[in-house]
Amino acid sequence: MLHAIWNDDTGATAIEYGLIAALIAVAIIVALETTGNEISATMTTVSDTMAASNTA
Repeated sequence: MLHAIWNDDTGATAIEYGLIAALIAVAIIVALETTGNEISATMTTVSDTMAASNTA
């Protein structure tokens, strides 16, 4: 019985899939953070430009 438990690879496969999912999640978070910062900067520029054109 111990031999069967020792040779069981199903838990290892689940852990590998969990690690892959975690790495994908980290990559998505980093990409969205970078994109969010760029969009925020663009919106600030647009807002400033619109405010300047309304006062002129």
